[in-house]
This record gives sequence, structure tokens and C-alpha cells, in this order.
Amino acid sequence: DFLCISLVNGFIQLRYNLGDKTVILQTFQKVRANGETWHSLKAGRVGNEGYLDLDGINITQKASPGMNVLDTHTDFFVGGLSSLNLVNSMAVENEPTGFTGCIREIIVNNRELKLTVTDPKGGANIGDCDGTACGYTVCKNNGTCQVENAGFSCSCPQEWIGSTCEQSIHCSQHRCGSQALCIPQPTSFSYICMCALGWSGKYCDSKIQFFIAKFVGNSYIKYTDPYYEKRDLQHSRISLNFTTSQTEGLIVWMGKGEDEDNDFLAIGLANGTLKVVINLGERISVPLIHSKYSTCCDERWHFVTVVQNQTCIKVYLDDELIMFEDIDPHRKYTALNYGGICYFGGFEIGRKVHVVTTGLFQKEFIGKIKDAVLFQDSKKIQLMKAEGYNVYNGNYGN
Repeated sequence: DFLCISLVNGFIQLRYNLGDKTVILQTFQKVRANGETWHSLKAGRVGNEGYLDLDGINITQKASPGMNVLDTHTDFFVGGLSSLNLVNSMAVENEPTGFTGCIREIIVNNRELKLTVTDPKGGANIGDCDGTACGYTVCKNNGTCQVENAGFSCSCPQEWIGSTCEQSIHCSQHRCGSQALCIPQPTSFSYICMCALGWSGKYCDSKIQFFIAKFVGNSYIKYTDPYYEKRDLQHSRISLNFTTSQTEGLIVWMGKGEDEDNDFLAIGLANGTLKVVINLGERISVPLIHSKYSTCCDERWHFVTVVQNQTCIKVYLDDELIMFEDIDPHRKYTALNYGGICYFGGFEIGRKVHVVTTGLFQKEFIGKIKDAVLFQDSKKIQLMKAEGYNVYNGNYGN
């Protein structure tokens, strides 16, 4: 499988192969090869249907029925490869050559790649296209960069300060405590403190302990499984107790949640009922939705367990088997390669649930979670020892 974007005789060409045939799309207009004009390019596919957009002029192509998942399992290359012999002969029109020009602001699946010296895994013969200390977006929050003898300086918009306009004026003298995040509130000319896991209070200066995690919105816990390398990923299991007054919310996401090819097991609420989604590869799984009765708004604790035995999925709710399905009778993918990462309640600050889950779940979880157990472990997950923000002590009261 491959997906390749290239410049052919002045035209932009998109080629991809999902395992059965190669699809080719080409722009109607040529790019201006004057070395001064920047072009905006968007390309990709939804299933086996591709799209290509150059400077707002869009081309789509409906492919004939066939395979619809890009399964590459390789690195992502920009501008060329270490050896052009590695390029699939069907990925380009003529003999492959490296790109000559400037590239910036690469966004893959809603995440921008950092084109710096240190962030990529490797590279060669790359220089700074801007040619000055200003580079690209060195000044944050719409700041304006000026080149100076000693480097650069940023002229910041009214509500931002700092050498690169990175700090809000409302947080310039904040009192937020250990590891807390200062969140500016421009309308009230103030700020609020978002507390790291294990802290609470207006300024996140009170140390707390809990066994029941209370999620209040814009909250998350990221747990790294220390036993991941020893797990039998063909036979996974997760169980927990939850209570909520909301009809929507992501309770847990086992998986990296970084791109569309990552395996995952997800539990959440949709329209007040339990929803479970599992992807073991190719993101072909059908969401399992239990609609017998509501699991929200009743102020009760609910106990949910999801068991994956290769491609057979069992879901228990309050000790009752409510779902049992073989999501792939052909057994093409049988292991849950979740990367040892479990998110509870949502994702990192700034990562929207509906974006990361591609619409499978709409909102972060608001409610309480306790007694989370992975696989057949004898001990519960110690959520207090994980990473997270905006999670509080749910041991008492509401």
C-alpha cells in the first residue's frame, strides 16, 4: 500500500494504492514555478475515494468498489527518501526525483508535523526556506516577526506578551500552583487555574488523594500500562465502574489515539446508552450500541466489562451479557495493539474528543470512574499515579 503526492510537469498528482489497484488524481492547473508564490495543497482519501485541492480548486474521484484502508506500517517521508529506489514504481509517473522547493505547515490527520531540526526521525540536505531568523510561525498568536542583528523580535497583539508572544497578559502574574495550567479568561480580564492530577483548589495549591476520579469537563487521565510488553494482546479485557448525569461522553479509550490506523478499544455513552467500539486494524469495526435501557441520569453506579478474545467481543453491563459479536469472522486482525496507553474521560488539553475519535464520541466524560482493571490483573489501576488534568476527588458527595 502507498499514498504519494508529487509534482509532474507542473501539475500536482496524487496516487494511492490500497492493495488492489492504483488510483491517480491530477490538478487541472499548474503551480507557479517562480520560487515566490506559496500554494495551499490538500489531498487525501475517504475509504477508496480520493480528493485533491490546489489553491481552493477541488478534484474528487469516486473509485470502483474495492479495498478501502491504507495499510503502510512505515515511516512518513517528505520531499524524498533516503534511497529513491524504495519508491514504488506505481507511485510516480516517471523515474522518481527528490522535491526541490519549500514546504511548510504539513498537517496529517489534523495534527501538524513539526519541521524542525530535532523533531523528525532523520533527514538530509534540508535548509531554512525563510532564510532569516524569523523562520515560519516563530511568533505565536498572530505576532509579527522582525529580523534584527542579534536574531529576531516579535511584535505582539494587545493581549499577548513574551519573547514569542506565547503568554497571555491575563496569565503574566498568575498564582497557579505546581504543574497547573493558567487558562486566560479575556472577557473577564482574568484567568483560571487548571490543576494537574493530585492537586485542587482555586490556585491548585492543595494536595489531594482519591480512589474515585471525578471528571468535570475538559478533564482527562492518561495511564501508561507498565505491563504492556508482557500482555497477550489477542485476549484483552477492561472493566470499571462509572456514574454520570450526562447522555454523551467518552469513558475510556485504550489506544494511542494519534492517527486513524491506531488500534483501540473505546467505551462511552451515546444518546444515554452504552457504546463500545473496537478496532483491531483497518478501522473496520462496527460500533456496538446497547439500547435496552439508559445508563445515565439515574445516579447509580454501573459496572461495565469488555472482553476481547481475538475478534470475538463480549460486553457486560451490571453483570449482564448485553453484547456478543464477532467483528471479523475472517480473523484478519486478532490483536489489540493499543500501545500501552489508556485515556479516561477524554484526551490532552486542546485535543477534542469528536476529532480524535472521528465522530465516534461527541464529548468528554462528565461523571465519576472507579475500580478500573486491565486484563486479569489482581490490582486496580492507580489513577492517582497517572498523568492528567482537571480531575478531582469523587470519594464524597456529588
